[in-house]
Amino acid sequence: MHTPDETLATTSSHIRALKDITFGSIAGMVSKVFEHPFDLTKVRLQSQVLDASARFTGPIDCLTKTWKNEGVKGLYRGLPAPIVGAMVENASLFLTYRELQNLIRRVTHQPESQKLPLHQLAIAAAGSGAVTSFLLTPIELVKCKMQVQMLVTPSSSALSHPPLGPIAVFVSAFRSTGLTGLWLGHTGTLIRETGGTAAWFVTKEYVASLLLARRAPSSREDQSLRPWESALSGACAGASFNLALFPADTVKSAMQTADELRPKLAGQRYSPPSFFGTFLEMYKAQGIRGLYAGCGITVARSVPSSAIIFLIFDGLTKHFG
Repeated sequence: MHTPDETLATTSSHIRALKDITFGSIAGMVSKVFEHPFDLTKVRLQSQVLDASARFTGPIDCLTKTWKNEGVKGLYRGLPAPIVGAMVENASLFLTYRELQNLIRRVTHQPESQKLPLHQLAIAAAGSGAVTSFLLTPIELVKCKMQVQMLVTPSSSALSHPPLGPIAVFVSAFRSTGLTGLWLGHTGTLIRETGGTAAWFVTKEYVASLLLARRAPSSREDQSLRPWESALSGACAGASFNLALFPADTVKSAMQTADELRPKLAGQRYSPPSFFGTFLEMYKAQGIRGLYAGCGITVARSVPSSAIIFLIFDGLTKHFG
């Protein structure tokens, strides 16, 4: 039998979790609409590292050719999957980040109101990224496959078919490789999300603490971030997320688009590419430069995108939290 205080605490916890999911989903969805053309460019540059002849010389060339050959629709090809992915990713990240912080407080006997030190925030953030990676990998698989459909070589029979939608791509991948095949590239997603999310949240918290500390003594009682402070700390976090472990994302994209861009010969038995095998193959092909293909445009778009995410999340939390 729960006491009234316990019931109230449980209800409050459920409401807080629902708000984290809702606010995170909204922030992720808005940011993804803004950044999708740049994400598409990143994936296309990453996927061509193992091609004998590169289709694009760089991000500007990729954006220009995509616009010229495919129009606005091409720049937003595969958008439904990342919209869903961004909603799932950010809802999961913010929810599990808060819950893991609460778990750390209980284990270390710290009061709920106390701010955790950065090293403990990093642990909570890394755990949040690890959990999210399991939800995100199948969505990223569909997204990457959709983003390279128009790059299929003329010799492939896939060119004779119109581009598939997200459901069709999902079903096709499931039929080809089974349930476990939907998590192709998960090692890369796990590395990227675990290390990247730790860098993301810790950078945001650290920069935010510096901004709060620079305030005049008379205004330090209010610990909520102003909109520009949320945006600036979020922008710094976005850059650190992608710089932390970018090669893992490059290998993941190459693995998830291998069937489309480097199909097996007829009659050859299917064997999924391994993460470390693909990593070595890409390193041999283009060295460090190949592993960082698309990094520049990714960091450039992640700065405003991450600023948007934290501006929206912190704003919604402040007004409705």
